[in-house]
Amino acid sequence: MTPVPLPPMKRALVAILRGLRPDEAAGIVGGLIEHGMTAIEIPLNSPDPFRSIEMAVRMAPAGTLIGAGTVLTADDVNRLHNVGGRLLVAPNIDPEVIARGQELGMVTMPGVFTPTEALHAVNAGASVLKFGSDSILMQFG
Repeated sequence: MTPVPLPPMKRALVAILRGLRPDEAAGIVGGLIEHGMTAIEIPLNSPDPFRSIEMAVRMAPAGTLIGAGTVLTADDVNRLHNVGGRLLVAPNIDPEVIARGQELGMVTMPGVFTPTEALHAVNAGASVLKFGSDSILMQFG
């Protein structure tokens, strides 16, 4: 299966909203979108993340990539899809998670640290690679 490519982005950055609460989502996401952010990640270890993601998806204009970080299971991928998320960021390479994201038309972005991990992620069908803790992104294809 061919990886889902990143859509054109106004800025080659992904905003990571660690710890975002649903009551903060509208104001923070709205401000980011107003200032040109076109890719926003809400980690699943945030309070009630799927509710925040759903709120962000509803308010985001077409072409804005909203999704989740710390995606660890295929069930997480399904729940993300159910609230409209299109960006899947994982701290690791799990072929099942990447494959499920591809099946659902998501941009998949697993974290890698070594060249071997990068090759495994590309072979698993990742859209983009997240390198180390600095979240340097590299797209293939």
